[in-house]
Amino acid sequence: MPPDVVPHLSPQEAVERLEEVLAHAWMVRTFLKHAEEIQGCPDMLAVPRTLFDTIRAVEPARQRGDLAAYLRRLQGKLAKLRRITQYYSEHYARFSPHTNYAMAALSLRG
Repeated sequence: MPPDVVPHLSPQEAVERLEEVLAHAWMVRTFLKHAEEIQGCPDMLAVPRTLFDTIRAVEPARQRGDLAAYLRRLQGKLAKLRRITQYYSEHYARFSPHTNYAMAALSLRG
């Protein structure tokens, strides 16, 4: 299948895949929350904060098994997620060249 073709997923399959993506995002959030290098930069601190807010926003729908609400809620958060992903990817190296920061950028884009 060409890389620009997205297979049709059922709501259940979509939520299962998104949970995997959000699990990576949660680990990035945890790493950045404790990263001393970014503590003085409000823009960079917005990254773990936005990840936390996004993941917690879909949690009630996931717990209820309300797939439509989960997908709708997450869709409403996509613009912010894209913004922080782009910001982080473009700026992480100025805080640290460490592999952990580069891998966090890849995880957010994945």
